[in-house]
Amino acid sequence: MLSTAILLATLVYAGIGLVIFVAGFWLWDRLTPVDMWGEICKGNIALSILAGSVAIAIAIIIAAAIHG
Repeated sequence: MLSTAILLATLVYAGIGLVIFVAGFWLWDRLTPVDMWGEICKGNIALSILAGSVAIAIAIIIAAAIHG
């Protein structure tokens, strides 16, 4: 059974990870020279795959940093 302290710590780490993920993805979006969301909406599949890959990479880096 999970204790309250463990559950709270898990939620705090998840929240911190989500904030860092959103900030990292937003920064990557701002550094690219094209309108990423506009291109994805136009059907640019290559950019969609790249954006998904970057999202997964950022998530793995954050998870490794939090896990230790």
